[in-house]
Amino acid sequence: MRKIAILNQKGGVGKTTTSVNLAAALANAGQRVCLIDLDPQSHASLHLGMSTHQGEPSMYDVLCDNASLADARKWVHPHLAVIPGSLDLAAAEIELAGEVGREMILKDRLEIDTEEFDFMLLDCPPSLNVLTLNALTAVDEVFLPLQPHFLALHGLSKLLRTIDLVAKRLNPTLRLSGIVLCMYESSTRLAAEVSRDVQEFLTLQSSQSGVWAGAKFFQTKIRRNIRLAEAPSFGQSIFSYAPNSHGAEDYFSLACEVLGHDAPESAGKLHEVESLTSVASIS
Repeated sequence: MRKIAILNQKGGVGKTTTSVNLAAALANAGQRVCLIDLDPQSHASLHLGMSTHQGEPSMYDVLCDNASLADARKWVHPHLAVIPGSLDLAAAEIELAGEVGREMILKDRLEIDTEEFDFMLLDCPPSLNVLTLNALTAVDEVFLPLQPHFLALHGLSKLLRTIDLVAKRLNPTLRLSGIVLCMYESSTRLAAEVSRDVQEFLTLQSSQSGVWAGAKFFQTKIRRNIRLAEAPSFGQSIFSYAPNSHGAEDYFSLACEVLGHDAPESAGKLHEVESLTSVASIS
């Protein structure tokens, strides 16, 4: 199983959009996928039409109340399960302050979980806290969504230092394995410049050891697309909401890259992929 944290310490860069729609694309491709929502805002859960009600277990209960992953897991598609977040996660930092080994709780829960998956995707909060540390300790890979502007590059260096520190102290198998540009506008010179700068940085680092050595700069760029922005309000992935949109085409292509396959030349083949059904329509 590939365990991947989708992480950026800067908000608004397409992190949750990528978590949800990459999970949906992989599930539609026949992979068994579990999406874990570690963000107290629970946007990944809401994106798929899911909300936790009083008394229902969520990631908060897994981390703070000894619930198992199976207790909190909900299936939204034959190949896609979600472990929802909740606002209670905002209190996890305080509640776990005195817990010995608090950074290892999620790793321990994953090790005893008996459900088999091909991919485990973790949507992380846009900050470095105990939730993010749990994610980085539990996974082997980090995917980094980037918006193509100068501040994104500045955040990249800070995030790499964080990943490197966690790898040295908590998880020696951790590595940055992929960078994907989101909200990309090919007509702007800035987007092209940032893309070139990131590629040059990775090429330079590839000859050195470190958590970013061998990181892949995905050829698929997620174009700015209004359908991607609209889909969460309908509780659907882009494949249910607008399967013929550029957003669906781009995330399908990204999933192909993650799987090591060549993406179809035509987005017309998207209709052959089973549409991800929202929770609202099956509950």
